[in-house]
Amino acid sequence: MTQDLAANAPASASPAAGPAASGWWRSAVIYQVYVRSFADSDGDGVGDLRGVRDRLPYLAGLGVDALWLTPFYASPQADGGYDVADYRAVDPLFGDLSDAADLVRDAHALGLRVIVDIVPNHTSTEHAWFREALADAPGGPARARYHFRPGRGTDGQLPPNDWESVFGGPAWTRADGADGTPGEWYLHLFAPEQPDLNWENPEVREEFASVLRFWLDLGVDGFRIDVAHGMVKAPGLPDIGRAEQAKLIGAQVLPFFDQDGVHEIHRSWRALLDSYDGERIGVAEAWAPSAERLALYVRPDELHQAFNFQFLTCDWGAEPMREVIDRSVAATLSVGAPTTWVLSNHDVVRHTTRYGGGDPRLGLRRARAATLLMLALPGSAYLYQGEELGLPEVADLPDEVRQDPAFFRGDGQDGTRDGCRVPIPWSGERAPYGFGPGGSWLPQPAHWRELSVAAQSGDPRSTLELYRSALALRRRLPGLGDGRMSWLDAPPGVLALSRPGLVCTLNTLQREAVLPVPGRPVLATSALEFTGGTVRIPADACVWWSV
Repeated sequence: MTQDLAANAPASASPAAGPAASGWWRSAVIYQVYVRSFADSDGDGVGDLRGVRDRLPYLAGLGVDALWLTPFYASPQADGGYDVADYRAVDPLFGDLSDAADLVRDAHALGLRVIVDIVPNHTSTEHAWFREALADAPGGPARARYHFRPGRGTDGQLPPNDWESVFGGPAWTRADGADGTPGEWYLHLFAPEQPDLNWENPEVREEFASVLRFWLDLGVDGFRIDVAHGMVKAPGLPDIGRAEQAKLIGAQVLPFFDQDGVHEIHRSWRALLDSYDGERIGVAEAWAPSAERLALYVRPDELHQAFNFQFLTCDWGAEPMREVIDRSVAATLSVGAPTTWVLSNHDVVRHTTRYGGGDPRLGLRRARAATLLMLALPGSAYLYQGEELGLPEVADLPDEVRQDPAFFRGDGQDGTRDGCRVPIPWSGERAPYGFGPGGSWLPQPAHWRELSVAAQSGDPRSTLELYRSALALRRRLPGLGDGRMSWLDAPPGVLALSRPGLVCTLNTLQREAVLPVPGRPVLATSALEFTGGTVRIPADACVWWSV
């Protein structure tokens, strides 16, 4: 007997009447909104806060618990808004402060929490502080807020050390002195337009505590902390002694990343968050070299969540996936925290494409299966906008439309981040597919008309309806979210895990797997075939069973 469970998916759960408290973040599914690519309300081709506000009912209907907004602050947009000129102002590109307040209010009315990005490692070169620093003399108080250093070599013509920018090239740029001649160098671990702040300076700490209070007072429910591993640098800024340093990120502790001193900052922020009601949270974007070091960011007196990038970068396969899951759960359990799972975001190739190795159909099958696995694991999960539509990476963008600073520097990150940032399709047969009344800041592929929200809604076999069904079940089944998990015996290439009341089986093989039927099937990424007491699970498929 063949059973297509996608055709029998449960209806979406109704959104909650209001945000629930009591450790909500331990089990939450949080949806990342890349603001400039989500929805455009004014026709300029760039997404904005009003566009997000208009689409909040879609997110509530999808079944997520919260949304995370990428930076919408005043910025020259040298790095998609991660170069902030004013942390208390909304960039006119995205609206104004009243739009932010309205969005938070409307989200709360729909039972959705709102997390905003905070960028504490660096500012924009257009920030008032950096302008003051350039006008200040070497050793002056304005320069002490950043990392200014004299150069090495004859007349200081060489950078102060061998650190490289994550985007490629030296992590130092030389500033002109007051007389117009070359002077000191300033540190920027990312683009030259993003000078690193000196977190040893009390002014920096006081300013960011004030910024956090500003947004908490406006009603936001927490912060995703950009480069949470990078605010503290090793004393003396020592050389690393090798090139291609970007390849070491997340593989070892570096003198500019994952220094132990960052934890003091996060403890102070946790105390500030705890002083507000409603369980406001801090989420670390921390590229740590091991699950154990990542767990340090979520100790009881530090942050609430930390993205599990080791899960994101894990190869497809039962053995590597189980190893990453085991190490991640053990590490977070040791500090009493939930694990925070993620498969895609605005900085990496979409997992639909990553898993495919050039085969889009294979990639989509594996991406759907990986999503069911992720949503069955204990802890919280993050979704990146468009993954619920099965969007692939756009790998053929013309050079003239690209905006990723890594693309222009060339020897740091791969420069392909624009491909995961293409505005998502909502409806219609032609671009911009309902994104807004005008065009879109990056071109959308012609075949995306088949992947739009409108095209997939109501189709029980679509990826969108799979997500809706999975999220509805996750809310309905008490054994999902935070809690215990155990592995069950399974053939090589197959993962079988048990949660209270549910079993999840994932076949990572390129052929079908035959298993004893563990319970009643409630959701599957592919049609199943039953024979007696066994089930044939297709290649690259995942099934949830009620037990």
